[in-house]
Amino acid sequence: MSDETTTGPTPSGDGTPDVTERLGYRLKRAAAALRGAMDGALREHGLTVPQYSCLELLEQRPGLSNAELARATFVTRQSVNVVLRALQDAGLITRAATADHGRALPTHLTEDGRRRLAAARTAVYAIDQRMSEAVPPKRLAALLADLDRMASTLGG
Repeated sequence: MSDETTTGPTPSGDGTPDVTERLGYRLKRAAAALRGAMDGALREHGLTVPQYSCLELLEQRPGLSNAELARATFVTRQSVNVVLRALQDAGLITRAATADHGRALPTHLTEDGRRRLAAARTAVYAIDQRMSEAVPPKRLAALLADLDRMASTLGG
């Protein structure tokens, strides 16, 4: 991979831009590869990517509402309810039967949830490390900053 910059996608033989040269395509390809690697690694721990994401967030910020979890894990509120039900059925989280205030039911990890998360985290962090090592260390900070700017530009 070179450090040269281009002004846009290379046209194909008929003059139309090659979609595989577009930034969005490349980001989606990288995201799909990451998701596939995570799916495989997490399957060994009996988790899906959204379940793992919920466990990570709940460990960092116990008691997050379903709406907050949905936003942070990039799923709908309906989907996060399904994810939380599965985690609860597996004994990895607890949810109060009633809310202390408002409608949000506080959610917390169980000891089994903490153990499963720790094992899964090791696998996920190894994938992240592998991906990070594909970028020269002197360029990683700039790439991360660029990704943050792209997300902000698009309202994310």
